[in-house]
This record gives sequence, structure tokens and C-alpha cells, in this order.
Amino acid sequence: MSEIWLRRALPCVESRWQNIPGEHIDYCGYSVLPMAVEQDMLIAVEPVKTHILQLANTNPLYPYWVKKKMKITLSLPRRDFSTSANNIQIDKTKPLWHNYFLCGFKGIQEHFGLSDLTGMNCLVDGNIPPSSGLSSSSALVCCAGLVTLTVLGMNLSKVELAEICAKSEHYTGTEGGGMDQSISFLAEEGTAKLIEFSPLRATDVKLPSGAVFVIANSCVEMNKAATSHFNIRVMECRLAAKLLAKHKCLPWEEVLRLEEVQAKLGVSLEEMLLITEDTLHSEPYSPEEICRCLGISLQELKTQILSPNTQDVLTFKLYQRAKHVYSEAARVLQFKKICEEAPDNTVQLLGELMNQSHVSCRDMYECSCPELDQLVDICRKFGAQGSRLTGAGWGGCTVSIVPADKLSSFLANVHEAYYQRSNRSLVPEKQSLFATKPGGGALVFLEA
Repeated sequence: MSEIWLRRALPCVESRWQNIPGEHIDYCGYSVLPMAVEQDMLIAVEPVKTHILQLANTNPLYPYWVKKKMKITLSLPRRDFSTSANNIQIDKTKPLWHNYFLCGFKGIQEHFGLSDLTGMNCLVDGNIPPSSGLSSSSALVCCAGLVTLTVLGMNLSKVELAEICAKSEHYTGTEGGGMDQSISFLAEEGTAKLIEFSPLRATDVKLPSGAVFVIANSCVEMNKAATSHFNIRVMECRLAAKLLAKHKCLPWEEVLRLEEVQAKLGVSLEEMLLITEDTLHSEPYSPEEICRCLGISLQELKTQILSPNTQDVLTFKLYQRAKHVYSEAARVLQFKKICEEAPDNTVQLLGELMNQSHVSCRDMYECSCPELDQLVDICRKFGAQGSRLTGAGWGGCTVSIVPADKLSSFLANVHEAYYQRSNRSLVPEKQSLFATKPGGGALVFLEA
């Protein structure tokens, strides 16, 4: 029996701080600064001689097989989901958990051009809270890709695996970037990573020793594949990039990401913020106005630029989204610079960047929610030098930077103020509020 163990990614600032700053900018082409949290995703897998994939999940939210103590039995008669390994179909309209496994499986299958695959019995386990902004879905995609690669006896580099899994997750209909998949494979214990794209590469970033990062779950679930919020932001950034490129007489038809505009112009992020101010207006754009700016028809806009689930959107906020992306990209670089220079007030400076990031996510990107804002305020009140949402937003978790000597009182006060005063206390404490440190990436354990 093989066990595949995947550690999941937390953005650090992106420094998302991992997710500290850096939220919603990977799909715009910009560097992020995540770290892997200590929570993980596990898959026990047993190759079989048939061509059938049998998948089950231990999470009580889903139908599951029995797991007795720590002994996992893969030969039980019940099957939660099964499909032919040679006919993978992923329904974008239904964000079911097993679709994420199928994404990873299909990504490896297509990369190698395989048509006659062996089947597997797989049992999924893990302690990453679902729909919490900690990328449990991406962790499952990556874990499935690694499972498939291992069972087939093939080899790929971590970078290749990350790129394949980032691309294959698009089968769910979500137009995400590659941060989550990259940190899932490239993470190393004890360090955050600056993840850069095109080409994909990772650089160690040493976090300050006098501070601890704390994750707090707002208990508001957000499945980004179940709504159009996420894809609308991706399309707004794409449209902003095209309008900026057109204004600067660049070949806008080829431009997809805001970073490409900066690269083609050869200017700084600060200059891009000024160009955004001069070019885009703060009032929402209608599809008709966008068409006039680009000189295209409404049909061309819908079929050649927008994703299927954003074709009926009535307004797009291009100015606000571009302002967030360019300022957030600058915060990532500032965060890395502060960590490298390590001034006496490092924790304070990093906290300020995280606070700025949350304000931008809340006001310019509009991906927060009242509960996240409340939780951020509580965390700052009880000692966090900085706090912000992490993950896609609209629910999920916050990440806070807390002086190490204040950790115990911080955890107790936040637990009382946010969780005990409501039915949120019903959520398991280890899934709602916990300190974390950079964990390692994906691992494979083989058992004879």
C-alpha cells in the first residue's frame, strides 16, 4: 500500500503571508510569498488490476469508508465514487470533492499521453478545513497528481508537477493561478518561499524568529468553484490589462495579465499605479463600454475574452482590481526585502504590510466579508501586529503576525471574543485557531 502525504499551502504575505501580502496576484503573473502550513492532505492508495478508480473520503461531510483506529482498510465493499480510469469526465457545474482528485489524475494522464491506465482504490484523509481559504482543493489536486505519478512508476520534477496540477485544476472551471500548487510541492520546512512564474522558481525567505503566524477561521465557508466571484475577479484583471495595453498602444489582443503590461512597458510597479490612475476610471465599466474601448463586438468579448460563467456579468470594476494587484505585488517585494534586511522593527513593518493588504482586499478587490473584517479587528485588538484575510476570501481564514511572547494570551482572547460568544465554538478548535510554522512539501511513503 502506498500513502501519499501532501502538505498544504498557506499563503504568506504573498507575501500572502503566506498570504501576507500577495492575494489574488498569481493569476496576474506576479510573484507571491507563501508557506506551507502544518496541516496536510493524505491519500492511501492501492493499485488494482482493473481500470476503475475507486475514491472515498474519511471526512464526515462526505460519504466515507470506515477507518478503524489508524489502520486503513482499502478492500471494503462500499464505494463512494467510481469511474473508468480511461474516461475521466469532470462536471464544472458541480464542485464535488472527487472532481479535484480527477483533475490531478487527468493532468498526469494527459501530460504523458496515456490511454490504458491501471485502476486504483484511494482513501482521502486530512486535517485541512474545507472551504476555509487554506487551499484544501488544490492540495487534493496535487496529492492526486502525485499519487497517479507514483502508481504509474513515472518521474517528474517538482516544478513540472506544480505546473501540471495548476493547469489541470482549471478543469473545475476556476481560472486560478499557480501559487497553491507551487508551494504544495516546493515548500521546505522552516522557510517561506518567494514563488515567481514564467519560469516557475522558488527562493527561500526567512521569516522573523520573534514572531508567530496564527491562522483563524472565520467559519464562513467559501467554495470558489461554486460561485462566479473568483472568476469575475480574474476577468476584471484581464480586461484591465487589455485596456491599459490598448491605451499604451501595445498589442492588447495578446495580453492576458497585468504583469505583461508592466513588462512590455518596462516600468516600475509605482509607475503602473500612476498609469492606472490616468487610464482607468473608478466607475464600473459596462460590457458595451469595454467593447467600445477595445473596438470589438459584444459577441467577441463574450466568446474570445470572458470565461463561460462571467459572460452575463453587467459591470466590471477595472480600476479597483488593477490598483489592488499592482500595490499588492509591491507589498510582496517589500515584505521579502524587510525579511532579508531584518531591522529591529521587522515584525512591526511586516504587520503594517499585512494590514495594508487586508484594506486593499476589502476595499479595492472586495473579496472580504463582515466576519473576516470582524476577525481581523479582533486579532489586531489582542496583540497581532498585522492581520489579513488569506486565500480567495469571501470567507475562510485570516492570518496574523503575533509577537511570540504574546501568543498564549492572543489565542485565549481571540478564542473568547470570536468563537465562544457565538456558535462558532462548535467548530473544532484545532481547525479554527492555531499557530503554525512553515512546513514541508509533498511526500510519498511506501509500505510493502
